[in-house]
Amino acid sequence: SVSRTSPNLTFVPACLPPDPVEIEELQRFVSNSKRLFVMTGAGISTESGIPDYRSEGVGLYARTDRRPVQHAEFVRSASARQRYWARNFVGWPQFSSHQPNAAHLVLRDWEKLGKLHWLVTQNVDALHTKAGSQRMTELHGCTHRVFCLACGDRILRSQLQEHFEALNPTWKAEAFGVAPDGDVFLTDEQVRNFQVPACRKCGGILKPDVTFFGDTVSQEKVSFVHQRLAESDSMLVAGSSMQVYSGYRFALAAREKKLPIAVLNIGPTRLDHFASLKLNSRCGELLPLIV
Repeated sequence: SVSRTSPNLTFVPACLPPDPVEIEELQRFVSNSKRLFVMTGAGISTESGIPDYRSEGVGLYARTDRRPVQHAEFVRSASARQRYWARNFVGWPQFSSHQPNAAHLVLRDWEKLGKLHWLVTQNVDALHTKAGSQRMTELHGCTHRVFCLACGDRILRSQLQEHFEALNPTWKAEAFGVAPDGDVFLTDEQVRNFQVPACRKCGGILKPDVTFFGDTVSQEKVSFVHQRLAESDSMLVAGSSMQVYSGYRFALAAREKKLPIAVLNIGPTRLDHFASLKLNSRCGELLPLIV
């Protein structure tokens, strides 16, 4: 049931096709696993047309001097929130339309077969959910949900889009390139007159249900993921350089438990020196070859 649609390789770093030896090694790794713990990162979604931050030559950091919003700045500054939401409003229709690729669908199928014990994604794009994965934790939340910082009320991001449209009936802006978390690049002049709604229940600040840079993942969620890892017998990292500690800590825990670790990522990762297996291929090209 893997999608046959062609992948979008605009934001995928160049790499060689999977080596037959690599295919065999990963096949052996997966076959030997009974309760596989999988962690995915931005590199699994690049083939769906969503850019990542760090990929050489094609990541956001390589292409621009733009940096993602910081948690403290968003909470403290009304103008930072206005800028964030204006950019997000313009980018949302395209970002929310992205679809899972072959790699997402393979992991869903492994779950159905009982091979995949738990999936942890560092991505906020909802593509694993769209693919049908259920035994899953969204480590950094999801852009498809919004909540109020004051009262905790939650709404769907699609509902918020309607509020934005009602508040800004004549506001228009042309986007300049898409960023990894669904926003676009706009000038300060474009953003100036954009109106941002408050929470309809209490008038509080609305924030995407995601962990911004500079914020931390809740201890409750971290403990839950550690429990799922403790039940697992091997770990596969797919599409992540593991530069962010919130994900890297689970690889360190897996190493401590002496679990075999396979890494599938184009380019170097923080795990390369202790992984049992390192594969330098596209997730959507290699994973569908594993039975």
